[in-house]
Amino acid sequence: MAGIPDHIKALAELSPVEDLLLAVLRDGLPGIRVKSLIDQHEKFPLVLVRRDPSFGEWAGDTRFTDAARVAIHTFAPDPNGDEDAAILGEAARVVLRDAWLKHKVVPGRGHITRVDLNSAPRRASDWATATGPVQYADLPTGVWRYEAIYDVYIRKPRTRPYPLPY
Repeated sequence: MAGIPDHIKALAELSPVEDLLLAVLRDGLPGIRVKSLIDQHEKFPLVLVRRDPSFGEWAGDTRFTDAARVAIHTFAPDPNGDEDAAILGEAARVVLRDAWLKHKVVPGRGHITRVDLNSAPRRASDWATATGPVQYADLPTGVWRYEAIYDVYIRKPRTRPYPLPY
């Protein structure tokens, strides 16, 4: 048997938060690569979506909602990579806000019920922000990264993301 059984998948009420945000950002940023993982030989410009494991406060009702702190990284190459990465970060903010205010529903993933900017986009010089003694590799020459952190609240989809096949 490969993977987990369908009857176990069917127990899940929520899909990963990243899946909802990937769908929202891909729809709102056509022509831009939007991903949750970095390829070995990455191409730019790029928006990278990552759930932050440090989000400790959660006051939602697990029957209906989810909450996450999410980092949105925007990468752009020179010429104008610094400005382009900053603009791409602002465009991502607008896409998330508009998805919230317009109640954009992603089938099987849910919709955003609130989004708050926790940390405004800021320039960073490496692949990821280190929070301890571990340091990350520098970006390729001529590539710029901006990082913003959002608190996102989500209403789960009307149907489970992994229903039993009939």
